[in-house]
Amino acid sequence: MTQMGQQRQQQLSRFAFIAVLLTSLLFLFSAIGRTAHEPGTPRERARDTPRTLLNSAAIPSLIVAYHGVAAITSKHVGKIPASDRGGIREEVPKKYQARYRQWKEEFLSTDTGRLQWASYQSNENFTLTVVVTRDNPEGGTTGNYKWNEAGKLVAATITLGCRLDAGVPNPVYFPVMNSLLPTASTHEIEGETLAAAKLAHEFGHVNRTAKGDSVLYQLQSQLMPQYNSIFLSNGRDTSDPRLIEIAQKMGGTPVEVWEDREYWGETNAMLYLRDRFVEDGMRCLLFNRIKHSVDLYAPSYEERFLNIAQSAPTGRHCAW
Repeated sequence: MTQMGQQRQQQLSRFAFIAVLLTSLLFLFSAIGRTAHEPGTPRERARDTPRTLLNSAAIPSLIVAYHGVAAITSKHVGKIPASDRGGIREEVPKKYQARYRQWKEEFLSTDTGRLQWASYQSNENFTLTVVVTRDNPEGGTTGNYKWNEAGKLVAATITLGCRLDAGVPNPVYFPVMNSLLPTASTHEIEGETLAAAKLAHEFGHVNRTAKGDSVLYQLQSQLMPQYNSIFLSNGRDTSDPRLIEIAQKMGGTPVEVWEDREYWGETNAMLYLRDRFVEDGMRCLLFNRIKHSVDLYAPSYEERFLNIAQSAPTGRHCAW
């Protein structure tokens, strides 16, 4: 088979997998926005309002399954209160503090974790808030972005589920975190490592948003719900001129925008794993799994992950 044929086969495999899952999720609304958690009480089921379900359409369902239904909000403000200025603020209920401390210590056990944490902790012009909540217990999300008048990101909030050390995300958009799925060869990996990888993923979102175009990010957040509203009402016809025009303004379709964001988050999680597993054996096992998922679902983003594999301190690139 030619290289072009192989790439075509990979694309078809990926799209077929996503299509099947998206179709099934249309009939399983109660599963949207959760990881392994299923609503058991009337109060929990009441959260699945039509508005919530409609808003979740702005994000691919496989991403919502990890990040939750809470839409990532973006705010543009001229100034922020003096009390919000600078450093990292941790809002963790007392009952979750012990486990959060373990996750944080695991993240900070690596050079990547220490350097990134210190950069935000010492930044007087940026406020990073870290929250632990029982909502979306096995997932995490980053939002409440705030920019100043010059378009510079000045604040963000990372929200972590109270069971962050459980629940491995899908391999389509989260190939790095999925590499930690327990098997006979990786059963010794602790839950704290999974939690730290999720924390690194969220730090990756903050890092990328801070470096990116603030105007484009906010425009994308405004236009994605419009795109999906039209898409759901026109018989899912992506050739609709209105959708083509919106996609051009956003720099891609909502799925393309979100997958780009998620793969940047995953590259940061891969940096954490690179530092966490210094021995070639375990690191190469995980990197091989990552490569398999990237080859299958995200071949056009391979270079991002390849660069990290090539930066391994031992010089061994594993399967890359």
